Amino acid sequence: MAVTPPATTEHRFTESKRPLEAFLAEKAKAARVRLVETRPLSGGAIQENWLLDADIPDGPFAGLQELVLRTDSPTGVAVSLTRPQEFALLNAAWRAGVTVPEPLWLCEDTSILGKPFYIMRRVPGTALARRIVKDTSLGGDRDALAQRLGRELAKIHTIVPPEPGLRFLDPPPGDPAPEAVTQYRKHLDVLGLARPALEWGLRWCETHAPQRGDVVLTHQDFRTGNYMVDEAGLTGILDWEFCAWNDPMSDIAWFCAKCWRFGRDDLEAGGIAPRAPFYRAYEQASGRRIDPARVTFWEVMAHIRWAIIALQQGRRALGENGRSLDLALTGRVYPPELEREILHMTAPEQWHRTPGSQALA
Repeated sequence: MAVTPPATTEHRFTESKRPLEAFLAEKAKAARVRLVETRPLSGGAIQENWLLDADIPDGPFAGLQELVLRTDSPTGVAVSLTRPQEFALLNAAWRAGVTVPEPLWLCEDTSILGKPFYIMRRVPGTALARRIVKDTSLGGDRDALAQRLGRELAKIHTIVPPEPGLRFLDPPPGDPAPEAVTQYRKHLDVLGLARPALEWGLRWCETHAPQRGDVVLTHQDFRTGNYMVDEAGLTGILDWEFCAWNDPMSDIAWFCAKCWRFGRDDLEAGGIAPRAPFYRAYEQASGRRIDPARVTFWEVMAHIRWAIIALQQGRRALGENGRSLDLALTGRVYPPELEREILHMTAPEQWHRTPGSQALA
């Protein structure tokens, strides 16, 4: 008996074209909408992003609208927020003046694509991390780009609990640092893997946890690869699916962590610049002083967190939604490199030389 292969994502999307056009026409208050181009965008290992060029003949959005549709990928991550929740966060960031793609319309009707999605305006440029760090024609002056990113992060951190539109987020932690250690120790225990370097790193963090400070909305994935740039500079901050209430220094550390410099280890601010311009701009915009020791704690936690996520991704590689070579390689390649950096950062002779301790000199 012949077995019909499952429909590809592209095929399912093509079948949904007319219902999607009808949805866009309703939201744009137009007589009709014609999608002149639809294609998947690169990146988006956890979510799907589709380019839409929509010809809208009338109404307030008349003209050729360059849009992006964002929806769930076939394999997801448990800690990722839903698309309606991410849409709410994008709206909160837009209202706070953060440079993000303008959020337009949310669709929770699963009859169109089989899953919720939202539409946002498309912004120009690229988010490819390795291209950004290598191609200095992108992003404009690199110190200025780091400063701009520092100011953008400060705007995100103006959103504080309680925020009525973000009640779906977990309650703010009572003490973010030790609670992060407990959380990732549990994740490691669930994996059931013997990873002594991660256990060591978690114990180090347990004994070096800073006292409770501010708790704000944190992006939780603010790094090179999650913002768009063109030749002139920043065009948009992307990927809001991991936001949480947390210590603002966790975002500073994630941006500066060695694992997100993409080979430019000499440029500690995201592989694009020294820490100094990034730190100074953040401090000036936020009125908050950056404590190098607190950043060090959260940088060690950043490597632990990414290592555990990579191991979880490797476990997902053989999940019920299909095998994935990319996920399998993530679980195999990254953890040893991250563990080596954790051991380097937590070696006793390293503690007095905190990353970025000279950044403000």
